[in-house]
Amino acid sequence: MAVEFLDVGDTHDGARPAPAPGRRAGPAGDGAPAPKVVTTRHPGRWAAAVAVAVLLAMAASALITNPAWEWEVVGEFLFAPSVLRSVLFTLELTALGIVFGFLLGTVLALMRMSGNPLLSSVAWGYIALFRSIPLILQLLFWYNLALLYPRLSFGVPFGPAFFDIGTMDLIGPVTAAALGLALHQAAYAAEIVRAGLLSVDHGQREAAAALGIPRTRQLMRIILPQAMRSIVPTAGNEIIGLVKGTSVVYIMALPELFYQVQVIYNRNGRVIALLLVATIWYLVMTTVMSVVQHYLERHYGKGRA
Repeated sequence: MAVEFLDVGDTHDGARPAPAPGRRAGPAGDGAPAPKVVTTRHPGRWAAAVAVAVLLAMAASALITNPAWEWEVVGEFLFAPSVLRSVLFTLELTALGIVFGFLLGTVLALMRMSGNPLLSSVAWGYIALFRSIPLILQLLFWYNLALLYPRLSFGVPFGPAFFDIGTMDLIGPVTAAALGLALHQAAYAAEIVRAGLLSVDHGQREAAAALGIPRTRQLMRIILPQAMRSIVPTAGNEIIGLVKGTSVVYIMALPELFYQVQVIYNRNGRVIALLLVATIWYLVMTTVMSVVQHYLERHYGKGRA
């Protein structure tokens, strides 16, 4: 006669009973107690957050409650037509400096990386020269170029000139400012672009050359898109710096933002309020550019772990 032995934990249908409340079945079904989850505490973080919040509240209180800031005057001139025109002119100078600066900087970067010693030396000399001279001195040289060369001649070097033109007619104050900003920016843009190109693995060039892809197409479709991952962050910083750097052209009496607020506060004596107007507009412009830089970085960073 066959005898069947049943486990005390078994039921007639072969299923085990549920564990008691507060206990869970272990790997062997032993009903071990469930582990207690303890959240990691960070008292230092909370203390730092409270301290920062208190400091921010104190700063906000100092800005809002102090009548010396003259917020009503700030609101009066923040959107004044003359101020808005100066903001637009500042953006125009920035655009001219960046576009022509990076175009020339890219050419200089390629010359610097060239195997031709003359091209490499000329690019190195240009970068060294324009990075060594302060921007304000470069602007003054271009603004006073007519004192050195009253007329500019075009022709054969050390030979006859085909035609000439007055320097004042060719290079006015706005042209001198844009030229100075662009040539100055090109020296820094060249190193930014060169660093980005060097960041691309050399195997990419070798693979493209092995496939018979022309050098120009290699640069535009393979090398440069990868180099932009390194170029965009540094270039964004340079662009933001140039927005603020345009304030240097006030020495040429051009109606950019900083010069315009100077004109207004020299007339009405509201120095702090007008400086705050300029500060707000510089903050707005740089913030917008920072947002654009963020999206460009995210676009060119696709596929990177």
